[in-house]
Amino acid sequence: MGVVPKVIWSDYFESDENNMVSFALRSLVIKTGDRIILVDNGIGRKQNVKYLKRLGIHGGEGLLEGLVKRGIQPEDITDMILTHLHYDHCGGGIYRGEDGKFHPTFPNARYWVSRQQWENALHPNIREKDAFFEENLIPMEQAGVLHMIEKDQYLTPEIELRLVHGHTPGQIIPLVFDGQLTYVFGADLIPTHLHIPIKYNMAYDLEVLKTMEEKSRMLHEIVENHYILILEHDPRFAACTVHQTIKGYRMDQKVDI
Repeated sequence: MGVVPKVIWSDYFESDENNMVSFALRSLVIKTGDRIILVDNGIGRKQNVKYLKRLGIHGGEGLLEGLVKRGIQPEDITDMILTHLHYDHCGGGIYRGEDGKFHPTFPNARYWVSRQQWENALHPNIREKDAFFEENLIPMEQAGVLHMIEKDQYLTPEIELRLVHGHTPGQIIPLVFDGQLTYVFGADLIPTHLHIPIKYNMAYDLEVLKTMEEKSRMLHEIVENHYILILEHDPRFAACTVHQTIKGYRMDQKVDI
């Protein structure tokens, strides 16, 4: 929670005997026209048991299981938006086959990432280096599924992709319009409802002041236009509305999506 002390944030998130808190790994499926678009894909299953145990991975449907449960096969995905390339957001996009080689999990999809984030992941700074796994990255390029965006743009008329840089350079924040409502996928700009207040930020952010500026602008727009915020890492709430109080921005109401 960054500079916010545990004595405050522990009122909202409980930690265990190892000082760990439970976070979710939540992906978003968007169906528009003849396209099925997936936003982020979790950690994947390439890492060894020891590593996954250290992270405390448990529960949830599983990425592919969750898609199949909703009638979606991996081959049906046409586009894969990677908000950024930290291992918990892109690891499920590549799997190790029985031949021992790496393959795209979604063979018919274009994998979208910002060029700034891609270059940053290939040549990481010392603080972020441990968050980028070569086996998650290089196979996308080798398979020819990697596609870059250079600046804010629309992927489709309903999906806007915006770049923010405080957490990591070139993080993509998707905004999705369904004809009536606009949804903002908070990614690691606003990962949980507790991160809505401006001073609550991830300790992992590279440039926390930039995060605060970017988050402030986004929250103003969310409140002003009654957008719905999707919370990628929140274990309790998938989405919510936001309002402004005398103490700043806060979660308003839970939203089921």
